[in-house]
Amino acid sequence: SSGINAEWPLRPGSLQMLWPLLVLLLPGLHCIHTNNWVVIVDASRYWFNYRHVANALSIYYSVKRLGIPDSHIILMLSDDMACNPRNPTSAQIFNNRDRHVQIYPDDVEVDYRDSQVTVENFFRVLTDRLPDSTPRSQRLMSDENSNILVYLTGHGGDGFLKFQDTEEMNAMELSDVFQQMHEKKRYNELLFMVDTCQAGSMVLPIYSPNIIGVGSSSVGQDSLSHHGDHEIGVYVIDRWTYFTLDFLEKIQPNSDAKLKELFRVYTTADIRSTPQYSNLRLFKTRPVAEVLITDFFGSVRQTVLFDEEVLPLNYTAVDHGDRTPSVDSGGKGHFQTVSQLPF
Repeated sequence: SSGINAEWPLRPGSLQMLWPLLVLLLPGLHCIHTNNWVVIVDASRYWFNYRHVANALSIYYSVKRLGIPDSHIILMLSDDMACNPRNPTSAQIFNNRDRHVQIYPDDVEVDYRDSQVTVENFFRVLTDRLPDSTPRSQRLMSDENSNILVYLTGHGGDGFLKFQDTEEMNAMELSDVFQQMHEKKRYNELLFMVDTCQAGSMVLPIYSPNIIGVGSSSVGQDSLSHHGDHEIGVYVIDRWTYFTLDFLEKIQPNSDAKLKELFRVYTTADIRSTPQYSNLRLFKTRPVAEVLITDFFGSVRQTVLFDEEVLPLNYTAVDHGDRTPSVDSGGKGHFQTVSQLPF
């Protein structure tokens, strides 16, 4: 930029050499974290589990508001509550009896729905063991520089989470899947959140590095609903997700709020259960106290502006006499691109 010494002009190819310098100069930038992904799973079906769909869509609504695009969100919903004939607000879903926010907008992108929401498909998404015919929209295309938020909601017990009332996901199996992700370099850091009864039993077995796991209740405890809507006739959100959403609503995309501030919201008096955390000593990339909310729930990139003209790599100028010189790249593309930059 204009702060660079004029005796060191920006020459073709020098832009590549500038990236390491720019990464060091940008304050608070973690050069190994370049992109964010979110996997949201509602594992329950049937009308009386309306709140679980609302839980999942509440997190979906929040991460989209904070800047994560649908292309980086995998949304798995076991039932279509919006079109259920019992729904008095057809094609709409709400997470509050006051109905201030419609969390099932017209542009919602559900990647896996109904019978597609299975334990096998969930594991295949995380490990990228999908058929070649699977479209990009249904793939978690993360890498070793990705921060991933995995959120699960549904009915569970000691060491399992039910899917569709027909199968169960074992906590140890999930822990092994996280280890596969680590070995395949599928993440930089991972935040695992689960809202279910005895949720602590799902996070305690985690043994892979750089994962923060938090469950809505400890082993032996239920995870309770918050309130219902008399017209809809069912509970519309669970307590733990309600207070998570209440906190996230106060966060802006450029916020410097820390993840530890969210954890302080989980008081026993409010959620009426005791949250359970994974072994945080396994989180080694940085102190947990330094982790920002937006490191997982948001996606805002810093921008670097250059005053100098940026030319294609290996260019040659072509003189056209009285016309403006043009750039001849020899018919070959010399620009280099990446899917996401660190800013």
